Amino acid sequence: MRKLAAVFALVASPALATGLQIEVEGEGANGTITIDLLDEVAPNHVAQIAALAAEGAYDGVVFHRVIDGFMAQTGDVEFGKLGGDMRRAGMGGSDRPDLKAEFSDVPYDRGIVGMARSQDPDSANSQFFIMFAPGYFLNGQYTVVGRVTGGMDVVDAIKRGRGSSGAVIGQPDVMKKVSVTD
Repeated sequence: MRKLAAVFALVASPALATGLQIEVEGEGANGTITIDLLDEVAPNHVAQIAALAAEGAYDGVVFHRVIDGFMAQTGDVEFGKLGGDMRRAGMGGSDRPDLKAEFSDVPYDRGIVGMARSQDPDSANSQFFIMFAPGYFLNGQYTVVGRVTGGMDVVDAIKRGRGSSGAVIGQPDVMKKVSVTD
């Protein structure tokens, strides 16, 4: 019986997810973003994102850093929850360990989803970003985890931040619900 339970857990594992559905609400964006996760490119990062999504950790997390013409960043499950202290958004992660970089040859085109990290290439945890436009200077520097396959118009409507840091002032747009798809 224990062996059967282990097999079921493996089959039902969020690590086998192929994508995410992100329901976005806010002053800018409202709608659904569909992301195909690239587990063949970054299996450990994809497994971590899928597990966090399956646990509901991303629900209610804001887009805290949004730079027009560049990218929209979200995923701070520690400090980035709607209603929290937005001055700390972007400084946290999850209670899971940081991940070793999984760099690839996938270019940072428009709609690519990459993992945010600190200066240490092996520090990605829960935060990710979606590209508004190509950013090839990121190639080989940040782990690619997916690509937007639907709802790029929703991504384009995400409320922009200000200044070079892209900090969102006032009420940021939020990932209301993040679901794992297969």
